[in-house]
Amino acid sequence: MDELLGGHLRMLREAAATGRPPGRAELDDCRAAGALAAERGASVRALVEAALAMAESVDPTPLPALRRTVSALMEGYENAQRSALRQEEAARREFVDDLLQGRADRLAERAEHFGLRLAETYVVAVARPAGAAATVEGPGAAGDGGLAGEAEGTARRIEDALVARFGSHNVLVAVRDGMLVCVAPGSLTVANGEFTHHVRQTFAPGWRVGLGRAHRGPGGVVTSYREGANAIELGDRLGLRAPVLKAADLLVFPVLLRDRAAIEDLVTSVLSPLLEARGGPEPLLATLEAVFASQGNQTAAARRLGVSTRAVTYRLERIRRLTGFSPDDSTQRFTLETAVLGARLLDWPAHPLR
Repeated sequence: MDELLGGHLRMLREAAATGRPPGRAELDDCRAAGALAAERGASVRALVEAALAMAESVDPTPLPALRRTVSALMEGYENAQRSALRQEEAARREFVDDLLQGRADRLAERAEHFGLRLAETYVVAVARPAGAAATVEGPGAAGDGGLAGEAEGTARRIEDALVARFGSHNVLVAVRDGMLVCVAPGSLTVANGEFTHHVRQTFAPGWRVGLGRAHRGPGGVVTSYREGANAIELGDRLGLRAPVLKAADLLVFPVLLRDRAAIEDLVTSVLSPLLEARGGPEPLLATLEAVFASQGNQTAAARRLGVSTRAVTYRLERIRRLTGFSPDDSTQRFTLETAVLGARLLDWPAHPLR
């Protein structure tokens, strides 16, 4: 520390001898010394104590000059700390962008710096605030209505809480595409629950969490991230109520969408007669969804819909007459349920099919 503060001691002696306060160039030297102390890992307390100890050897101690030099030392120290934090955040954002897009330039080496061992399997949880759209966009995208503004602070607070419980080599929390992303080992399933707990406490009602499946390696992180985001999007399109959606529970829907022509034909063939219903097809579609969600229990379905059981019975009979399909028949029930799911995925009838 003595070699860093040699200029500080010289300034104090000159001020004691001449009564002249330190000038701009001299204070700049103090700021440079404070910055160098920060870069070398010295604590600010050790820096100030060393500066005060040197001042004790100057008689008389020029207190105004001491105040200015110590202030300049601390300013240089703090500026260096802020610069280091900005560089770390920039490196972190770049790493997250590269990781979630699968760009492999020194990825494993950089991952170790942020506490990830990419040879393991990882699960990615994606949290979306209320009112934001779940999309997988380009690098650095924030997404209107997402986590803009205090996003990084929110991510850091949640990450600090998770690191305190699980250790720094187990989790990574970041902001991506206007959503909060948590990367955790597949073996540490409790981390996803803890992440969801903090999301529930942080976000307003209407938030959603999508959980990807466990995959190995950097490419697996990308896959799990996309699965989590897509789970939220599917939940929106299907009108699912659950705030936490697991990609593993929704595997049938991507399968349906892979053959769009087939699902369009199914929706058109089975459900298009509902367009003739008085009041439109939406009440009848909602009734089918409620009945399927209630495992065929019409009383429970009526409670979900806020109507009488008689109204549900009437609507089901109307559906049978119009379509020729009844949810009471096991084979026809499967066809109807698949058609209704396809209609929600395709946003039918709001968007007519060809």
